[in-house]
Amino acid sequence: MSLLKVENISKSFKTLQVLRNVSLEVGPGERHVIIGPNGAGKTTLFHCITNILPIDAGAVYLDGKEISKLPAHRLVHLGISRTFQKNNLFGDLTVEENIHLALAAKKPYRYDIFSPLTVRSDIRKETNDILEQWEIADRRHVKVKHLSYGEQRLLEVLLAMASNPKVLLLDEPTSGMSPAETAQTAAMIQKLPRSIALVVVEHDMDVVFSIADRITVLHHGEVILSGSPDEIRNNEMVKKIYFGGGAKQHA
Repeated sequence: MSLLKVENISKSFKTLQVLRNVSLEVGPGERHVIIGPNGAGKTTLFHCITNILPIDAGAVYLDGKEISKLPAHRLVHLGISRTFQKNNLFGDLTVEENIHLALAAKKPYRYDIFSPLTVRSDIRKETNDILEQWEIADRRHVKVKHLSYGEQRLLEVLLAMASNPKVLLLDEPTSGMSPAETAQTAAMIQKLPRSIALVVVEHDMDVVFSIADRITVLHHGEVILSGSPDEIRNNEMVKKIYFGGGAKQHA
């Protein structure tokens, strides 16, 4: 049984149809990458899965239960977390403080405004574990606005993981990065635990083929193919539409 199932969802903005009968399935621990030209509907699909945008038709299921009508904050508690194309961080807070807030979001005491998070032993321990595991302990007291762009993107992924999601949606995780930062981010994604299923929108094809178990190709809001990396790489229609026919082929 699939962990995340998107079933025939459609989305329009007035007369512009952005998604048309899009379906895909993601299994536990799977790395599922979504590709397509600019304007294909990739980010809109993420917004619809997480109900930031209401869908016009179709349904989204998590663990066999429909979640299409649930607000985005409820989805976090059910096991779906995501990042955005643009950083969604608190720039004037430190790395440590940003992690504190992300961890607190799923705690039963999250609404207790009279008890600082720093006095919570579980928050302190989990924060230290994250900082040590991802080798950023030396950056704990640095304000986020002073981090490099690549460091900010890494932190955003770590904050999305802080809720212990079943499914993590990464929207263009390497967008705007230097080649070195892109390689570092791809390596980090490869290290994420297989207890988490990943759905990734990505434009860099080297990154796509380095992380994907399965790839779905969107074009003009429709799925034109979903298959293994080899199936995508060797499909003539994908080569023509996405790679431009004579584009670089990835081994």
